[in-house]
This record gives sequence, structure tokens and C-alpha cells, in this order.
Amino acid sequence: MIKRVAPLGVSALLCLSLFSACQQGQKADLLVYNATVYTVNEGFDKAQAFAVKEGKILEVGSSEALRKKYQAAEEVDAHGKPVYPGLIDAHAHFYGYAGNQREADLTGTTSFAEVVQRLQAHQKNNPQAAWLTGRGWDQNDWQVKQFPTKDTLDQLFPNLPVIIERVDGHASLANQKALDLGGVTPQTTITGGKVEVKNGKLTGILVDKAADQVVAKIPAPSAAELTRALKKAEQNIFEVGLTTVVDAGLSKYAVNLIDSLQKKGELNLRVYAMLTPSQENKDHYFKTGPYTTNKLNVRSFKVYGDGALGSRGACLIHPYSDRPTESGFLLETVQEYKDLAAQMYEHNFQMNTHAIGDSANRLILQIYGDNLKGKNDRRWRVEHAQVVNPTDVPLFGKFSILPSVQPTHATSDMYWAGERLGMDRVKHAYAFKALLQQNNMIPLGSDFPVEHINPLYGFHSAVARQDAKNYPIGGFQMENALSREEALKGTTIWAAYANFEEKVKGSIEPGKMADFVILDQDIMTIKPEAIRNVKVLSTYLGGKKMYSRN
Repeated sequence: MIKRVAPLGVSALLCLSLFSACQQGQKADLLVYNATVYTVNEGFDKAQAFAVKEGKILEVGSSEALRKKYQAAEEVDAHGKPVYPGLIDAHAHFYGYAGNQREADLTGTTSFAEVVQRLQAHQKNNPQAAWLTGRGWDQNDWQVKQFPTKDTLDQLFPNLPVIIERVDGHASLANQKALDLGGVTPQTTITGGKVEVKNGKLTGILVDKAADQVVAKIPAPSAAELTRALKKAEQNIFEVGLTTVVDAGLSKYAVNLIDSLQKKGELNLRVYAMLTPSQENKDHYFKTGPYTTNKLNVRSFKVYGDGALGSRGACLIHPYSDRPTESGFLLETVQEYKDLAAQMYEHNFQMNTHAIGDSANRLILQIYGDNLKGKNDRRWRVEHAQVVNPTDVPLFGKFSILPSVQPTHATSDMYWAGERLGMDRVKHAYAFKALLQQNNMIPLGSDFPVEHINPLYGFHSAVARQDAKNYPIGGFQMENALSREEALKGTTIWAAYANFEEKVKGSIEPGKMADFVILDQDIMTIKPEAIRNVKVLSTYLGGKKMYSRN
């Protein structure tokens, strides 16, 4: 006898369908599991896995739970490796770094003779170039720690204009041909700059704004040349685990070029743009207001308060210890800074001011305070904040001003900073811990190409206060070292906060952009001397792989 089975009802079919869907798992685009995930959430919790959908973090949890729950189009077994939020450089020069790809690389030169050799090699490889340019020399790394002169360049390149920037971008050496084209003479005076003259003759050294009228004569690269350079620079940046870069000091043209390339998919790097306070930029952006896409954020201006310590352009309260007749200088008038602050406040733009010397820091903090009045959420920043008089440090907290610092500046400058400042004043320099305590956060950057683009170098400098050779033993002024947790926050969530972006990036949490990096070793646990050797295995932006070591 054959027993007939009644057909399933609609409700039964629906239940079976739902059960089948549950068995298959919820859909995700990417699932990372078997990892040591540093979420950098409020509790600084660790996890094993996370799911990604449509470019955002869907859920964070254990490998077992998420692999059961989600059916992902792509799965990544991290094999226990550490995963961190995408690293953010809170102060850099992406556009400038890209442009430097076309110039002679003078970083790491140990003498002026080596500088000349590199210039000759570059000129030989680029014989059609109308100018010979380069960047990266630092006289403090030479046996003769003095600014070079133009004599050799005049002899070797009498008919080719040459100008080469110091590593910090605040001093340049130009030959006579370049000086003539720029109209620079021994009688030239520049507000916010210095034309060096000895025995009535030009040495070729131009400090800060003094170089502007020479640089203005260099032919601008084409959009195609810039595009190639930006794409190459972006790949270098992804290779070191950066997913967002704060680009300090952009023209409207540069912003529009980056925006157009991002929209066409030719550039993927996320950029927080600081505009130069040019009249063109102010006229346009004060009228239109901040501009934001998922890759570009334009809501701040970069202002220069003073120069650099290495070129003695940093503005100090008391004279330089190694040159008692000089105290540095401001790059604008005091009234100009007051006017800019009032304009930024009125139009609701973030003001980010370069201040290195203690006099420049004091002035900028006071001008900020006159506008901000007290605690606020404007998030105005002082970029570098290198030398701050102890009596002025509390102003950061009083007016909610963020100190945006670059840890590798401390370990690059420590060899000679004491000579510039004297042993008492140098104790008030690179005071990261004291600055952090004002607002319980400190965004960290590199200032590349002034320093190397690798953020792990900055992480190491912040926690160990040592250079690449782990010098000095015991660290430089360790009372201002940061903990590893603070250093990681400084390159993730605190950097995001400084950009008004902490709700969309800076940690691995549901709803945030799926920007993350996988390293081959855990920088939170390995010995400090091993940190600079850690390699990036993969860099992801919005859940998409931008770089893979293998």
C-alpha cells in the first residue's frame, strides 16, 4: 500500500526557505577571520574577525560566530596576524611628495659633495629639463654643519637654473642663474623670509618666503605629469599601510585634480585637505563652504606661523643658543594671523597653523584663544607644536586646541636641537606626553616628505624615542614618550577626530569604513627595536585590497 504525503502548505514552504537561508548564512562581501584584531574602539577591545559589506564594517566578533553567521564572497584567513584600523597620517604633503618624484632625491646625503653628485646624475638622466631641482639635503647630517653656498652649482651649471630644497622645505639653495631669473639681488628683502648675504654677495641660501619668487619661475608640470606622479605616490603610501593622508597646504587646482581623479577611480587614497589661505581659496571656499565626498574632505586651512628649527627660521622667545643675534621670525604679520583666525571662525573652517618656536606657539595659542573663548568643538590645530613654553601648554586644554605632532621630528632633531635651544629650553621641546594630557588625545603624523612616509617609524619614535639605529640607549627625553596604545590611537582614532571623521573611520567598528591593514608582526607586543622592520602584508580600503606584499 502506497502512503500519500500531503503537499506542503505555503507557510511550511516559507519556513523551509527561511531555514535554508539561515543555513547558508547572511551575505557579506568580505570576512576576515583568524586574526588578532585591534578594534581601537572605546574599550580598546580585541577581536578575531569582522565582516564587511558595501565598503563598511558589518559586524566584529569571534571567528567561529561570524563564519557561521555570514556567507562572504571573499574570505581572508589572517593566520593569527595582527589587524589594525587603516593608518592615518595626520600631517603630510601627499601632493608635494608626488611632485618630488620628478626631482633629484637628496635625502640621506652625508656631504654637499654627495648632493652635487646626485644632481649631476639626475641632470644626466633628464637632459631636456628646463630646471634642475631637488629636495632633501640637511647640513646637520654633514661633517661641516653649515649651509652650503652656490659657488659649485654656478661652476657646474652656469646656464641651467638650479634650486634645491632643504629637507624641511624651509630653506633652499639656488645658483646664480636661478637667482637672476627670480630677480633676487643682495638688496632683496622679504617679509617672512631671509636672503643670505655675506661680504655683500649672495650665498644662494633662501630661507622660507625668500625662495618664493625663484620657485615661481619654475614651469608648472602638466596635469598628465601630475596624475602619473600622484598614482605612483599613492601606491607607495598604500605599501606602508596608510589609508588616509592629511595633505597640508593645497591650492584649489590641486584639490580639484585630486577630486577628479578620485571620482574617475584613478586615485583611491582618502585625503583630508588643508587649503592654503590664498585669496582664491578663501573667495571660493568661504562662499561654497566645506566640501566632502567619501574620499575627500575639504574643511580646513593650513597657515604658516614660522619657519623650521634646523634653518633657524623657527620664531623663539629668546635668541638661538648657537646664534645669539637671531631669534627666527614669523612668516606673516601678527595682524594677518588675527584676520585669518577671525575669518576661519566666521566661516566655520578649521584653522591649522604651523608653529615650531615657542614664540610662534605662544602667539598662535593666544590668537586662537581670543576667538575660541573657552572649551569648544572647532578642533583648531597647532601643527608641529615643537617648542612650547611650559606656561603656554595649558592653553591647548583651555581652548580645546589639538597639538598635531610628528614623532620622527624628535628623533631626527635630537642630535642638534640642544645646540639650537640650549639644554634648558630643549626640555620643553617635543613634549608629546604633556601635550596629550591637555585634551587626552594627540594626532600623529610624519610631515612626509620631510620625514619618511612609513607610519611605523613614527610609532617607534613615539614609544621608544629612538632613531632607526635605536639611539640613544634609554631614549630621548623619555618623560614625553607615548604608550603603544596612545601611539596607535594617535595614528587612527585621534587622527580621525582631528579631521572630524571619528564617526566614519579610525577604528574597526560596525558602520565605519572598512579601511584596515594587516601586518606581519604585532607592533603592540614585539620589542621596540623590531618595530621599524615590521612589514605590511595587506592594505584594504573600503574592503578592497589596495596592496598585497605577496
